[in-house]
Formats: sequence, C-alpha cells, structure tokens
Amino acid sequence: MPRRPTPRPSSRSANPRTPQRPPQPDSKLNSRTLAILGGVFVIGIGVGVLFSKTTSFTPENVASTQFIDQSAPNPEICVQFGASAIAVDTRIFVTFNPFSVFVSQPVMQPGCVIRVNNIPLLEQRKLITSEQLRTCKQRLNTFGYVGNLEGNPEITCLYQSNADKNLFLGLPGLGGSPRETNNF
Repeated sequence: MPRRPTPRPSSRSANPRTPQRPPQPDSKLNSRTLAILGGVFVIGIGVGVLFSKTTSFTPENVASTQFIDQSAPNPEICVQFGASAIAVDTRIFVTFNPFSVFVSQPVMQPGCVIRVNNIPLLEQRKLITSEQLRTCKQRLNTFGYVGNLEGNPEITCLYQSNADKNLFLGLPGLGGSPRETNNF
C-alpha cells in the first residue's frame, strides 16, 4: 500500500484559538521618536522666545530701523517730512609731499534727511535762509540735520548720490522697494 505523506507541521500556532497577528513593518517614526522630536521643537520655540525678549536695542546693538527712527532728532517730524538717518562725520586729510591720506575716526549720531518737497518747513522755522535754500536747490539737493530743531540744529545741504548700490536688493528672493521711495 502506498504510504501517505505525513503532514508537515505548519508555521501556525498549535493552538487554533489564539489569533495570529500579521507581521508589522518597522516604522522609522515610532511614538518614541515623535515624542523626542516634539520635545525638541517645543524647547526650540522656548529658546527663540527667550532670545527675542533679551535682545536689547542700545546704541551698541542697533537691531532694527525702529531704533534709528526713535533716535532721530524730532522723530515725529523726521518720519512725516523725511527719513531718519545715521550721520557719520569724519575728516580726511591729504598731504602732497609726501603723498598720503589720513582719516579721522568717524563720529556717528542720529540725523534726519528732509524730502525735497518739505524743505520749506526749515525755511518757515527760520533755520535756513532763502539764499541757502536757493543754492541747495540749484544742485537738486536737499537738507539734512543733526540735533533738535527747537535747539541749535546743525543743518547741511546734502547731495543724493545715485552711485550708491544696495547689494542686498539683488539677492534672490528679496523684492526691491519701489523706485519713487528712494528719491528725496
């Protein structure tokens, strides 16, 4: 008589009552990893908030144009009729025998540049004469000042250089400001 093959033991459990779980693939983002990433995220936000609250706006740390606007002489007048600025005073000495150039250490102070159409404000306050106004306007210039307008401001006729280049505006992803806002 032919022999019957004996059945091989199956890979299933011998106990048919216990349900067999299908094997699960290992997940790279298990709950422990997600908890750690969440904790790092929360700590990062906390550290960022801490640094932003401890940032000081002092003359040694000019971190925003808002600080410059607030430091300008007569800030409300400057913002309304011109633009706040940093005035840099320095002297350059040139000798010819022997030829050499010497530069003094710059003195930086808050200042304000008046828009051309607002120059009569300075004349009305008798801070400039009509002759100074005429001479300055002949060259299509404007005025800038340091010091308080009610005190004894130092007013200077300024020439707007069109040769300056703002290299930050050419960076990819940064939009430039409208051209008319750059003209005084």
